[in-house]
Amino acid sequence: MDEERETLQRIVSTLVNKNDEIHNFIDMLNHTISNVQVNSSNAISELDEEFDGLYSVLHEMKGSMANTIQQEEARKIQALQDQLSQCSHALESSEELLELAVQSLDIKNPVELLEASRQIKDSVTVASAFRLSLKPKVSDSMTHMMVDFALEKRMLQAVKFLPVPKAPEIDVAACLVADNCITISWRMPEEDSRIDHFVLEYRKTNFDGLPRLKGEQHWELVDYIKATQYTLSGLKFDTKYMNLRVQACNKAVAGEYSDPVTLETKAFVFSLDSTSSHPNLKVEDTYVEWDPTGGKGQEKIKGKENKNRSNTASPKRSTNSPRASARGSRDRFAGESYTVLGDTAVESGQHYWEVRAQKDCKSYSVGVTYRNPGKFDQLGKTNSSWCIHINNWLQTTFSAKHNNKAKTLDIPVPDRIGVYCDFDGGQLSFYNANSKALLHTFRTKFTQPLLPGFMIWCGGLTVTTGLQVPSAVKTLQKSENGLGGSTSSLNNVA
Repeated sequence: MDEERETLQRIVSTLVNKNDEIHNFIDMLNHTISNVQVNSSNAISELDEEFDGLYSVLHEMKGSMANTIQQEEARKIQALQDQLSQCSHALESSEELLELAVQSLDIKNPVELLEASRQIKDSVTVASAFRLSLKPKVSDSMTHMMVDFALEKRMLQAVKFLPVPKAPEIDVAACLVADNCITISWRMPEEDSRIDHFVLEYRKTNFDGLPRLKGEQHWELVDYIKATQYTLSGLKFDTKYMNLRVQACNKAVAGEYSDPVTLETKAFVFSLDSTSSHPNLKVEDTYVEWDPTGGKGQEKIKGKENKNRSNTASPKRSTNSPRASARGSRDRFAGESYTVLGDTAVESGQHYWEVRAQKDCKSYSVGVTYRNPGKFDQLGKTNSSWCIHINNWLQTTFSAKHNNKAKTLDIPVPDRIGVYCDFDGGQLSFYNANSKALLHTFRTKFTQPLLPGFMIWCGGLTVTTGLQVPSAVKTLQKSENGLGGSTSSLNNVA
């Protein structure tokens, strides 16, 4: 009995669910019918507007062309009336001469007849009647003002609803990823003069290949692109790839999206490791600032903090994360080592990041170090760290440091410094991030993973990551490596 009741209960539950589905589907159908009616009415209204616009254009054209005909009519009539007036005056003068000549024939006195004949002859010679052109100045034809709308009629008869544009085709070979920009190019599968604009959508992803349905970011949209190429600039490449797709739009409708393409945008991304930074440094993700009061506040709770740290993971990142394991566990920097490290190690490949110092920054260093430097170590003063150092105290000095040796750099200090690290090639270079001019290069053989390192006293530093190696830097590296490069006195083989 219980089994039959349970079976029946399942059937009831199934029927209830199915009925709910049907009810929902009926509601959706009714809603769709309503939408069809509304959209159909809107389409008819838009059709009326288009035809009204066409009628308006035709009416305006008719008025303009009729006005042209009337102007031509007025011009010709005026020319003929002027000619008619001239002829009337000439005829009047000629009739007067004719009457005088007839009267002169009755003169009996030979002398008077001779004088009258001479006067009439002179008058006839200058008479306007003999200078008139007896041909109309203008033609009465108006055939040059006729129109033939046969072609236009055929065009109007061919008017149809706007077709849906075909999907564009992205030209992957013409797409370019460089200098933190992506240039994407596409073409239409066939010429379509009705295309008004294009829409580009893109999103970042860590997955190669086609976009995935789940776990992806939302599409970002760029609308009203008139050309068949577009450059996305100012990007931060904090993912390995980017999906892109394009659709064509005419005045009324948008077509299907193109097949999406995935372009590689891999770059080195890291944050500053606040858990091991010097107590006098205030660290927030990619910004570090000198805090002269931080040391005192930290010393008071140092014992408690170390006790808690031994048993508690950082609230920002778990100890099992790749970044946490990359740096390992270590004490804070202390003494005069006002240092903070990046939380992600460089273990292979070529990477690039930039640093900007505040104008009031008195002293700072930018470079790399092997993992787990001593808590009192300073960048460039050990054989396991390399950096460039800027000192703005009293007078500005600019130098490259390694293994407690310094080389003065007799060049202006840029407001932004680019750091290029070729781990496999054993090269660490510093650039003017604005002009991409080379500041200094270290050459060595890196035997351990490297962590970005920063020292600062009075002021602040902002680090920009997720950057690709600039094409200008790549070109300089090829040129320098091709010529053998210059070897610094501070370089070593570790």
